Amino acid sequence: MQVLKIVAEGLTTSFRYPHFMHGIHPTFEMPPPATIYGHICSALGHWVEPEGIEFAYHFTYQAAFNDLEHIHLVEASTGKIKGTSFEKVMEGQINPFKRAQLFKPRLILYINKPEWKEMFLHPKYTVVLGRSQDLFTYSKISVIELSKANRAYFEYTLVPYDKVLQVGQGYAVLMPKYLDYKNNRFPVFERYLILKRRVFSDDFIRFENLHIESDTEYLIDMESPEINGARLGLFFHKFI
Repeated sequence: MQVLKIVAEGLTTSFRYPHFMHGIHPTFEMPPPATIYGHICSALGHWVEPEGIEFAYHFTYQAAFNDLEHIHLVEASTGKIKGTSFEKVMEGQINPFKRAQLFKPRLILYINKPEWKEMFLHPKYTVVLGRSQDLFTYSKISVIELSKANRAYFEYTLVPYDKVLQVGQGYAVLMPKYLDYKNNRFPVFERYLILKRRVFSDDFIRFENLHIESDTEYLIDMESPEINGARLGLFFHKFI
């Protein structure tokens, strides 16, 4: 399988939980698929149809911290000057809140679209990941050939929810999967497994009714570090 491999690095990022509005804005520890979709469209310069796009990633950061931000609430008021109605904007309340952020994030993104290499080498818009002020830079862009192997290790990645029983590590989370911009940015959510701790395929839990054979083949990145005779395995996801 030939894929586009992109290494992106930044100073900070934050992937806000969409249902938290006041007081504190926590962050996901991994970028949601909807964020990846927006990132791809930003590089290409237009909204692309999600059909047929598959991606996998390896995401790390050095530390997590809380930053203090402020929301300036403004309100409009009306009045009259010499009998003429007018509207003026008044500065209202300032609401401080804590926003969780990730320091020194690093994303290795794999996309099944090697033909997009030139567009990522010359992205249409400013490269960001997360908020608009979370600037990123591409440190490496290449086309590689993924291999198949009977053994692999998985870490710092997003795992399909149906692999929960098999992997036996990580924690489940509900994430934005896709925003339908043709339907007023209607959000689609999906459950995933966030996996940070390294897990070898040898240690996957076997259940008789899951029909998991010992000779299962995994897609691996041969450029990744070799650990105990295994390479980094990849779980690919779709937007729809």
